[in-house]
Amino acid sequence: MNKSDKIKQKLARMLVSAPKLSLALALILCAFLCAFVPKLAIDASTQTLLLENDKDLELWRDITKRYKIPNTLVIAYTPNSDLLSESSISTLAALSKDLAQIKGVKSVFSMLDAPLLLSSGLKFSDLLGTIPTLKDSNASKEAIKAEFLSSPFYKNSLVSSDFKTTALLLTLEPNPGYNEFIASITALENTLKNAQNNATAKTLLKEQRAAFKAYRDELRIAEHEQITQIRQVIAKYNQNSQSRIPHQASSSQLFLGGINMIADDMIAFVRSDLATYGLATLLLCSLCLFVYYLQLRYVFLAIFICLVCVGVASGLFGLLGFEITVISSNYIALQLIITLSVVIHLINSYREFFRKKSSFSQKAIVYLALKERMSPCFFAIFTTIIGFISLVFSDIRPIISLGLMMSASITLSLIFSFWLFGSIMSLLSKKSVNTVFERYFSLTTLCAKIALNLRARKVVFAISALGLCVGLWGISKLSVENSFIGYFKENTDIYKGMELIDNKLGGTVPLDIIISFKKDKKEPRNSSLDDEFADEFASSDAAQYWFNERRMSVLKSVNEYLKNKEFIGSVSSLADLLEVGKELNEGRELDALALALIYSSLSGEGRELILTPFVSIENDELHFSVRTLDSDPRLKRAEFLRTLQSELNELVGENAQVKISGAMKLYANMLDSLFSSQINSLGFVLLAFFATFWLIFASLRLAIIAICINILPLICVLGAMGLAGLSLDIMSITIGSISLGIGVDSAIHYIYRYKRELAHFKDSKKAIIASHASIGYALYYTSFAVFIGFGVMISSNFWPTIYFGALTDLVMFFMLASSLILLPSLLLSQSAYPANEQNKAKTTNAV
Repeated sequence: MNKSDKIKQKLARMLVSAPKLSLALALILCAFLCAFVPKLAIDASTQTLLLENDKDLELWRDITKRYKIPNTLVIAYTPNSDLLSESSISTLAALSKDLAQIKGVKSVFSMLDAPLLLSSGLKFSDLLGTIPTLKDSNASKEAIKAEFLSSPFYKNSLVSSDFKTTALLLTLEPNPGYNEFIASITALENTLKNAQNNATAKTLLKEQRAAFKAYRDELRIAEHEQITQIRQVIAKYNQNSQSRIPHQASSSQLFLGGINMIADDMIAFVRSDLATYGLATLLLCSLCLFVYYLQLRYVFLAIFICLVCVGVASGLFGLLGFEITVISSNYIALQLIITLSVVIHLINSYREFFRKKSSFSQKAIVYLALKERMSPCFFAIFTTIIGFISLVFSDIRPIISLGLMMSASITLSLIFSFWLFGSIMSLLSKKSVNTVFERYFSLTTLCAKIALNLRARKVVFAISALGLCVGLWGISKLSVENSFIGYFKENTDIYKGMELIDNKLGGTVPLDIIISFKKDKKEPRNSSLDDEFADEFASSDAAQYWFNERRMSVLKSVNEYLKNKEFIGSVSSLADLLEVGKELNEGRELDALALALIYSSLSGEGRELILTPFVSIENDELHFSVRTLDSDPRLKRAEFLRTLQSELNELVGENAQVKISGAMKLYANMLDSLFSSQINSLGFVLLAFFATFWLIFASLRLAIIAICINILPLICVLGAMGLAGLSLDIMSITIGSISLGIGVDSAIHYIYRYKRELAHFKDSKKAIIASHASIGYALYYTSFAVFIGFGVMISSNFWPTIYFGALTDLVMFFMLASSLILLPSLLLSQSAYPANEQNKAKTTNAV
């Protein structure tokens, strides 16, 4: 007897010898950890979807601070009458007043507050005075409408091109503490990188992180309450509109959009999905277990063990301070699936030994089941952990978190499944097993017949080769996309609001473009300006020097390029002022002196409104605020960003530098990094699997076969995605590691059982028949449980979750077929195996 057999015997005896004590200890530990479940927090903010060390993230934060870009929400308002009608204006005024009273809303900007420069008959010199608005303008409605539709400040931004929809811009109170915490934590982390033994920095970092988490949680509670109140106001006006015009289809509509709203809705979706996945998986799996076994004891046992394992894992995560994100919200469904898989294998092993050793005592049968399944279940979980742990190679915190959480949770599942199964089953009395399902369900028998038939095997190999070729071709067509609006179902408010704002009000996803001018030696001011005059740099003289022909030429050419660039909606820049100023200046363009006069004469509030968001004289920069049309299905974001960068570089020439940042750029960086890290991690996973298979089966051929039958289904599904035009997103991009991690279990259990049967029968065909008649049913049961577990994800409102569930189901289906048909076909076709591998197989347990 080898050492591993002795260890398995001791563990199995320990579980069945004192089942009451063993069960009591398990329940006490479970109760202790479950007490920390309420501390498990949800973090579904957009910050979790960014790279931790992205240089563009630092640039974006710097741009936000430098140009004082506020945190805003947008409300799209489509009245049932003309925008300039009395009812529309009064509704807009009342709505603005109600929104302004909400805590945390700094200001509300609407058509009523927009300065009317063109329709009021102003001259250029009037720009420095009081400018009328819709509230006090004497201009005609036709003139006002014409200005809204033609002004670069308002067209396709404040009002739609059809003049049926307008926007209300809600500026939220700033939260400087958030960025201060980020900066402080980053500084401490950099300190520790340079001096890892700095105990003071470690303590401060721990304290800062705890303080930041508390601050952030309070902030999110306040933001959620703020979003809730805004939606209540919107609902009130929508309801009032519909009640006044019950039969009119074009009644007023208001929709909310903005980053805060997306984050708030994601948290709501995560909470909903957690409950839906867990409950639906348990109910459907309970039904399946009853159909399989027709005995309630196995149903209750399996569900109880699954609930305990999820509770223990959730409590541990709450104790350790883990947070659930949009991606890691799937951990409950994943753990339920994997736990159920282990329990089904234990139940099937128990039932098999019961039939063979019916004269044995209950504890003896439980002991044999535990001992027999210990090695294959251990290695199956071990390989699954390898699949999940590969996710830590990513630079995205939610992906790393999912890898760590799943590795820990399935380890707990393995331990508690054996612990509770051994204890509870040892306390139950013996009861005859019902084998109706096995007798009348012939899927595994059919699969065995296909594998045993030489002609059928050739067809299987031909189909597999075809699937491999087509899959590789499809993979070459895969792309990585990051459509925000495409993540939500069309019937959700978030989709409707984003679509309306995207199509009628200049786009939803922001993009920031910075043009940094290089120092020109021909401009003596740069070399003569001393630090002591820095405070006077904004004077008329300094501004006149800065607003020169070279910079204005770049401004105009870049602005014109962006306005004509496909997939770009709204463009805001200093060029808007130049365009309006030209009309006010009797068709003459504003020269450097005029711009310098405006810059130096405007009040602080006026300068912040017109110039500060678009120009930084101190940093010698121009800022273009762009919004992209995220809902356009033709938009290929990575390609768009590359083209944009290249064409802008060519446009500005060597005298300036182009920097692109913003939500689209940051998210594209995240997906590119995730894609490359997953490609690298898949290589690690395959090598680790190959080494593990070689160790378990003590056979190079079996290791190669096990790898092939697992990677082929994944290639087929990824290829099908490419051919169908489906892009990889934040969740489907992890299918490779997760599917391989779960799918290899079937190969391990089957080959392990095949080697046992081969040692007994000394005949490959008989070993295949016996393996299908025993472990084949367990593979079918567990695979179907996996299929159900991922299938419930289709009920989500989040498309990445839906695609993830559906595609993983497809992978699991192919992996089951691969394990029950392709695997035995390969085992039978390796002519060298019976001759030189049977001697190794005689040991029965190669592990």
